[in-house]
Amino acid sequence: MKTLSKLYTALIFIFLYAPIAILVLFSFNASNSTGVFTGFSLQWYKELMRDSATLEALKNTLILAVLSSLIATVIGTMAAVGIDRMKNRYVKGALISTTNIPMMNPDIVTGISMMLLFVFVGTTLGLDNNLSFVTLLIAHVTFNLPYVILSVLPKIRQLDAQLPEAAMDLGCTPMKAFFKVELPAIMPGVITGMIMAFTLSLDDFIISYFTIGSGFETLPIRIYSMTKKRVTPDMYALSTLIFIAILLLLILSNVTSARAEKKMKKK
Repeated sequence: MKTLSKLYTALIFIFLYAPIAILVLFSFNASNSTGVFTGFSLQWYKELMRDSATLEALKNTLILAVLSSLIATVIGTMAAVGIDRMKNRYVKGALISTTNIPMMNPDIVTGISMMLLFVFVGTTLGLDNNLSFVTLLIAHVTFNLPYVILSVLPKIRQLDAQLPEAAMDLGCTPMKAFFKVELPAIMPGVITGMIMAFTLSLDDFIISYFTIGSGFETLPIRIYSMTKKRVTPDMYALSTLIFIAILLLLILSNVTSARAEKKMKKK
């Protein structure tokens, strides 16, 4: 049974990471072939640095991902604290269920519904451009919120309820007790939610496609426009760099969580 279990685990990892490994390998290919590795070269990384349109789309994507993840983290953390402190369990359960809906809802339904909302509001207000960077940012914050809330809520539930009470007994105001005692304790969940929001925003295509305005292009939309002709190998190089960056963020998140848990155990 142990051998079968190890074999099954190995197969899962192969299916998950073999495509990424091939992508990384062919980002260093000397030719533009996707079937034959002709030799090691950094030419596609050099081509990527010369592709101003792709770099501009990458910059736009990073700005959008950073802003949306930060805003969603702040709002989501406040929402998680508010939900946890609710006394009525039926209202709390209803709110948690409502929070789960955007995650279970198909992206295309969310994208179309938000586009219709933005167009309706823009038309009502008499705006010339109904869709813009602002609408795209609102859309990304909206679908990121549930993931932040569900990352922070378990950490709040693990928190000893007597800690903030003890801080207030020692002279802290409720607000100061939250920032001095509660927030450091739930910080691993906050960081996890923020990283998840960042990666989801970085990756999103469908909702962005329906809510983006003219003059602003994200990386997924640029890659989609390239698939109508042919994806150039410099996209392999860009995907490799993004994969490495996300991997480093996950490692940082795990290390931060482990250190925070050790500190809590010592205290």
